Amino acid sequence: MDRLKILVVDDESRMRKLVKDFLVKNNYEVVEAEDGSRALDLFFGQKDIALIILDVMMPKMDGWEVCKEIRAYSKVPIIMLTAKSDERDELLGFQLGVDEYISKPFSPKILVARVEAILRRTSQISADEELDAGGIQLDKAAHIVMIDGRQVDLSYKEFELLAYFMENKGIALSREKILNSVWNYDYFGDARTIDTHVKKLRSKMGDKGNLIKTIWGMGYKFEAE
Repeated sequence: MDRLKILVVDDESRMRKLVKDFLVKNNYEVVEAEDGSRALDLFFGQKDIALIILDVMMPKMDGWEVCKEIRAYSKVPIIMLTAKSDERDELLGFQLGVDEYISKPFSPKILVARVEAILRRTSQISADEELDAGGIQLDKAAHIVMIDGRQVDLSYKEFELLAYFMENKGIALSREKILNSVWNYDYFGDARTIDTHVKKLRSKMGDKGNLIKTIWGMGYKFEAE
């Protein structure tokens, strides 16, 4: 079995070496980045990174910015490292979709244990993570959507929205239900944001956008043979 690849991002070379040595010892492949900009180049250039260990405080682009950029396209697991133990930082991390949050200094053995636990949890890919309906193929693990054999680039929320529609094919969904399921507890706006995202999603889907039916006064329904 191929070794899983982990991207370690930290501006301190000693910290990168410490983390890398423990990960390699546990049979992981490691790629390193010394700043946020390099991290994004590596992540989008290599396509097979299984997990990211990301420092918060870095030059050029900090960990929060890197996390936002990656989360717009991918659900790859992210562990944030920080020298701070500020609760607000931790809350921000979880709002951005961080999987784990570890304060420095930390035990490398504990870090490796967290890495293994997250990868066990996220790599158990079941059949329902590949959805296929109406000429649309959606791969939740790879975060890829194909429509009639052509890949379509969706934002993170557009992808989640389409997945939710496909999982609930033929079911009338209220705006409130969609909001609660796709945006979850971290969104404090109103249900009109659904309409905006559906409009953008339909336009990117081309003719297949017609599969998302509007139910006036209620919400939407995805209909496909």
